[in-house]
Amino acid sequence: MAVSQAGTLEPEELSPRSRQRMQESTPTGIAELQLSPEQGERRAGAARQLRVLLTPLAVAGRRLPQKRLLGAYGDDGGGGAEGRAPAGKKLCLEPGRRTPARASPPGTPPAGSQAGNGLDGVWDAESDESDGAEALPDGYSQLSAYERKRLKNITENAKFFAALKLHESAAKLHQIATKRQSRVTRRAKAKKAEDETVRRRSMRLQRVEPSGIPMPKIPAQPEAEEYPQVPAGPLPMVSEDQMGNSKLTENLLTTWMRISEMKASITEKHTCDMKRYEDSLNSMVLSEDNIKKVVKYRVCSMAIHPSESIIFVAAGDKSGQIGLWNVNCKSEEGAHVFIPHNYPVTCMHFSPFNPAHLLSLSNDTLRCGDVTRAVFDEICRSSEENLSSFDFLEDNASTAILGDWDGSIAVVDRRTPGMSSELSADIGFKRTRTVHVHPVNKQYFIAAGSVDVCIYDVRYLKPDGNKPVSSLKGHTRSVASAYFSPVTGNRVVTVCADDKLRVYDTTSLSSTVAVLSTIRHNSNTGRWLTRFRAIWDPKQEDCFVVGSMARPRQIEVFQDTGKLLHSFYNLDFLSSVCSINVVHPSKNILVGGNSSGRLHVFKE
Repeated sequence: MAVSQAGTLEPEELSPRSRQRMQESTPTGIAELQLSPEQGERRAGAARQLRVLLTPLAVAGRRLPQKRLLGAYGDDGGGGAEGRAPAGKKLCLEPGRRTPARASPPGTPPAGSQAGNGLDGVWDAESDESDGAEALPDGYSQLSAYERKRLKNITENAKFFAALKLHESAAKLHQIATKRQSRVTRRAKAKKAEDETVRRRSMRLQRVEPSGIPMPKIPAQPEAEEYPQVPAGPLPMVSEDQMGNSKLTENLLTTWMRISEMKASITEKHTCDMKRYEDSLNSMVLSEDNIKKVVKYRVCSMAIHPSESIIFVAAGDKSGQIGLWNVNCKSEEGAHVFIPHNYPVTCMHFSPFNPAHLLSLSNDTLRCGDVTRAVFDEICRSSEENLSSFDFLEDNASTAILGDWDGSIAVVDRRTPGMSSELSADIGFKRTRTVHVHPVNKQYFIAAGSVDVCIYDVRYLKPDGNKPVSSLKGHTRSVASAYFSPVTGNRVVTVCADDKLRVYDTTSLSSTVAVLSTIRHNSNTGRWLTRFRAIWDPKQEDCFVVGSMARPRQIEVFQDTGKLLHSFYNLDFLSSVCSINVVHPSKNILVGGNSSGRLHVFKE
């Protein structure tokens, strides 16, 4: 807003928005302040001079941004397009000019007061005329002292921050932070040979004789194989630690032959009352003399001779070794190791018809150790090296059923020439871990796979499209084993990786077999332990034995109802997990094998 020569205030110099606010806040009849020429001349000569500060009414607390102020009143001194003051700034009238006071609407503060103009701290120019106004550019002379001082501070601060060059430093730091560093660390270059001092080496290290003649090079000897390969075909029954002299193993083999010729007393299989059975379990203890390392590596399978006079145990480890131990012999010659296989011995059985025959299964072969001829005969060989387990289909042990890791099964007849199976059938499993034949109805066998446990009839097997007689449902993870009860086969116990033992009622082989009981059991053996297998006690139809991860280390005996009957443990002599266990068919004897090849015998 400017004042004309005639003394009339001209609002057209204001911005449209400021003009509108000014009109709204001005009462009717006082929109323009005019001075007549006589009044102007009269007041020009007045001794007292009045300076009027006019400002548009603005919203309380609203100010122009610093950037707009700096742009309008920068160092260029323009003060706008034509040097006029921007809207919202206080204007000073020339000295000597006086305007009548503007009437204020009712309820509004008088013009020029701090409460009425909407700005914080309106200063009079006369009160601060010594603030260096004459040193400022032309555009700044029309501002109040407060605005001049404020703009001066803003300008000085902007110059100070510009001198610091913060934007340039931030840009450099951002460039360094975002720069992708090379992932490949460069190795320091090796020093050149001429820069290094030549080390002195003795003639011995240079492999030079004192006369100066170089010594002949010693040919490198081939490294000894950890697991020597076993050739195919029959193998002599010579112990591994006495390959040069087989006479040292004659005592052990002679004992085996002698106890096999003795006819064991034929006792009818029956189930005694639970009280007597628990008393017999309590009478079985472990002593230091009944612990021995029989094989070199982890025990994968075991078998016990049915003799009642001598405790004779066979154990197979993961390297293909078979250890024979005469527990009654306390000398070092009581145990000897043989190597008839190249792979882990996963299943072993003494022949129920002739205990002088020990049948053992590995991934590639099924062999029969005949102590009468001191030879390991080869019954069946698999080119795919995927055999997992076997069981006898007849009491004379002439035929057997084999499980494969690829999920199929095979039938082998020992009486036929050749090393191939008689039948290979796909039962739809991803893999078959264990197979077991029904003790009464020999045509039925049970197979345990990844999550499948089914009962099949061997008479109806065909190469493809085989359907099970019964299915044992409920397993959510891989099944380690599944076995029929020894006397009637009316029960099946399974061990699953879901940490549960399940007992099924197989009295009637329907399409789906019901679960009789489920037992919570930690079966997480890990990588270095053989997986647990729950086996039935041959002397007790409704009780089975299984290893345990509990502490103190123990072997547990359960009833088919899920009740824990007994735990075999010894704080002094049993400090490891016995994953594989075997029970004597007629005597109170239990043998447990651990992951270091050591056997523990609990007996009366």
